[in-house]
Amino acid sequence: MSEITYVRGDATVPSVKGVKVIAHVCNDIGGWGKGFVLAISRRWPEPEAAFRAWHRQRAANDFGLGAVQCVQVEPYVWVANMVGQRGIRTGSKGVPVRYEAIDTALGRLADKAAELDASVHMPRIGCGLAGGKWSRIEPMITERLVRRGIAVTVYDHGD
Repeated sequence: MSEITYVRGDATVPSVKGVKVIAHVCNDIGGWGKGFVLAISRRWPEPEAAFRAWHRQRAANDFGLGAVQCVQVEPYVWVANMVGQRGIRTGSKGVPVRYEAIDTALGRLADKAAELDASVHMPRIGCGLAGGKWSRIEPMITERLVRRGIAVTVYDHGD
């Protein structure tokens, strides 16, 4: 069975052939302005616009923890907005990351990646501003994506 591939670099510029899905974790309050989303917005305006519209119209759609919105940004590139954190601040209920929501979102991401015959590319999702631990998230990625034969590359920023 293949494993997750770790590389140094920018997850918004995957250097592999074929269809690619760039996955990242968003919050459930419609905020988009810190962390990895800034790198996405520097390359493409569509994921942010789609996320904001999805949140605005949430009464009539599936927006919420565990939901995934896939936005096509280039002929062979999609961005997956995965709702996996509650709010944006660490407070009395702990850090914003919601592991169950990320697990659910990864399952939905796997379905989309399989449908597109795509590889998946991501930073260490849920571990930056969301405050999550990679030791909890990595096994979910292995279980939901790698076990289904989906190639996953995780990017650590180079200096």
